Amino acid sequence: MNTGAAAATATPGFTVDLLAGLAIAGLLLPEAVAYAGIAGLPPQAGVMALFAGLVCYGLLGSSRYAIVSATSSSAAVLAAGTLALEGGDPSSRAAIVAGLVVLTGLCFLLAGALRLGGLSHLIARPVLRGYTFGLACVIALKQLPALLGVPALHGDFVPVLLVDLFGDFGGIKPAALGMGAAALLLLFLCERLRRVPGSLLAIALGIAASGWLARHGVALVGAMQLAPQWAWPRWPASGQWLPSVELAAALLLILYAESYGSIRNFALKHGDAVNLNRDLAVLGAANVVAGLLHGMPVGAGYSATSANEAAGARSLLAGLVAAGGVLLMVLFLLPWIERIPMPVLAAIVIHAVSKSLRLSAFSPYLRWHRDRLVALAAVLAVLSLGTLNGLLFAIAFSLIMLLRRLATPRLSVLGRLDGGHDFVDVAAHAQAREVPGVLIVRPEEPLFFANAEAVLAQVRQRITERTPLREVVLSLEESPDLDGTVLESLGDFVAWLDARGIALRVARLKDHARSALQRMALPQLPSQALDYWSVEDAVLAAAPEAKEIRE
Repeated sequence: MNTGAAAATATPGFTVDLLAGLAIAGLLLPEAVAYAGIAGLPPQAGVMALFAGLVCYGLLGSSRYAIVSATSSSAAVLAAGTLALEGGDPSSRAAIVAGLVVLTGLCFLLAGALRLGGLSHLIARPVLRGYTFGLACVIALKQLPALLGVPALHGDFVPVLLVDLFGDFGGIKPAALGMGAAALLLLFLCERLRRVPGSLLAIALGIAASGWLARHGVALVGAMQLAPQWAWPRWPASGQWLPSVELAAALLLILYAESYGSIRNFALKHGDAVNLNRDLAVLGAANVVAGLLHGMPVGAGYSATSANEAAGARSLLAGLVAAGGVLLMVLFLLPWIERIPMPVLAAIVIHAVSKSLRLSAFSPYLRWHRDRLVALAAVLAVLSLGTLNGLLFAIAFSLIMLLRRLATPRLSVLGRLDGGHDFVDVAAHAQAREVPGVLIVRPEEPLFFANAEAVLAQVRQRITERTPLREVVLSLEESPDLDGTVLESLGDFVAWLDARGIALRVARLKDHARSALQRMALPQLPSQALDYWSVEDAVLAAAPEAKEIRE
C-alpha cells in the first residue's frame, strides 16, 4: 500500500520534471551557441559546455533547480582573458581555452577540498550588481554588429567599441537589421506571455527565412563539429602561467558568485539546504569535463535556473532530461541549427542580458545611503577597463573601502540613561550622563592592526579632555579576537594609563580576545580587570558610588 502511494506521488513528479527538462532544452541550446559567439569560440564549444554542466550537476549537484551551463559573464571574461594571452589568432585562442577551463575546474576542486565555500563572499553584492550591469552593457554592445550585419567588434573597452561601431554604420545590412529587430520585438512580446516560448519562435522564424537572408549576405551559424575532441588541452606557455592562473581565479570568483547567488536564492525560496563546499566540487568536475571536451567554463546562471523553476522542475532529473533533449536536438535537428541566422542569436543574447540593465537594482543602495560608490565604481570599471580588469578592480576597490572604513572607526563615549541600566552613546542621546571619574568608551569597529593605534589615540585625547579620571572602561564587544598589533598597542596604552594613575577595566570581551589578553600577563591588567560581562558591572567595580547615583 505504501509502495503504491509512493509510486502515485512519484509518477506526477517524474512527468513534471520530464516536461520541464524538455521545455528548457529549447532555451538552453540557442543560448549556448550564442554565448560561444560572445567568447569568440566555435558554436560547438557552447554545446559541449552545456552537456558537461547539465550531466555533471544533474548527477552530483545539491540544488534541484540549478541549471549549469555556459554563462554570458564567464564568456565575456574568457574572451577578454584569452585575447590578452594569445592575441587575435582564433585557432590559438581556441586551443588555449580548453587548458584554461580545466585549470578553472581544478581551482574549483581545490577550493572545495579546502572547504572554501564562503569564497564568493569576496565579491560584495553591490560589486556583483554593478559588475553585472556594466557587463550587460558591454555584451549588448558587442552583439550589435551581428544584429546589424557589420563586422564584429574586438576587445571590451567601451569607448573604442563605440568608435568602431559608428565607423561601420555605413555597412549595415537591412536584411540583418530587419531580422534582428523582429526577433528582439518577438522576444520582448513573448516575455509577457509566460507560456509562449519566445526563443523557439524567433529561431523558427529565422530558420524559415534563412535562405532569403543568406542570399542577402546575412551570416548563419554554419557547420558545427560536435564530435568530442579528445586531444589533451593545451597549457599556457612558460611565461603565461601567472596570467593564466589569474584568469582562472577570476573565472572561479565570478562563476561561483553567480552560481552561489542562483542556488542560494532558490534554496531559500523553497526551504532547501545549501552545501557550499559540495557545489564547489561539482562545479569543478563540470568545468574539468567541459575543458576536456574543448568547451567553455560553466556555472549556474540565474536566468537558466529561474527558467527551470518556472517550468515546474522538482528535482535534479529536470537537468538530466534537458541534457537528453539537447542531445536529441543535436542528433536530429543539427542541419536546422546550423541555419540559425546570427542576428537571431544576437537578439536572444541582448534579450537575456536586458534583465540586468535595470537601474532599479541600485535603488536600495541609494535609499539606504550605503555602498553607492562601490556599485558605481564597479559599473565604471567594467566600462572603462574591460570585463576582466574591471571585475578585479571592483573587488579590490570594495576591499579597500572596507579597510578604509575599518581603519578610521568611530569611537563612542558611553553614558547612563537616567534611572536605567543602559549605557548609550552620549553624542546620540542628550539625556545620557557620564559617570563621574570614569570614562567609558566603545570602538564601533573591530580592533585590528590597521586601526588599533588610531582608536587608542582617540581614547587618549578623550582622557586628556576629562581630568581628573581614576578609571577607564573599554567595551570591546565589537572585537571577536585581537591580533598582535592590537595587543602591543593595548600594552603601551595600559602603561600610559599607569603612569598617570588611571586603571583600565575591559568589558564584554569575547573568549578569544580574553585568552589573548590573559596570555600577555600585564601586571597593570590582572585577570579580574577582564571579567566584566557588561559595562554596568565594570562601572560598579570602578565606581561603587555609581549604584547610588543610578538609584
